[in-house]
Amino acid sequence: MCGRFVQVEKPEFYAEHFSTEFVRTETITPSFNVAPTMPVYAVAEHEGTRVLTSFRWGLVPFWAKDIKIGSRAINARVESAPDKPIFRDSFRERRCIVPLDGFYEW
Repeated sequence: MCGRFVQVEKPEFYAEHFSTEFVRTETITPSFNVAPTMPVYAVAEHEGTRVLTSFRWGLVPFWAKDIKIGSRAINARVESAPDKPIFRDSFRERRCIVPLDGFYEW
């Protein structure tokens, strides 16, 4: 994923686009500059049903002692993600879709 992205649509728009239920957990301010650790909307499976809800952007592996690692773990190469310890389990078991309206690098 790129270093920054845009997420400005209302959550209902994303929920309709992905044919999911929107589960409100927190209000997220639309942003043209979403950075790691910021809250974002994402589509994930919950109890066998696909839902749109909020997450913090970044990956915190189960073995991490400090959640700050989530701000650094935002990019993975598809050829190495299945094998690298930081991404391996999440790559296989904890996937989600992050709907976005644009992306860019600094």
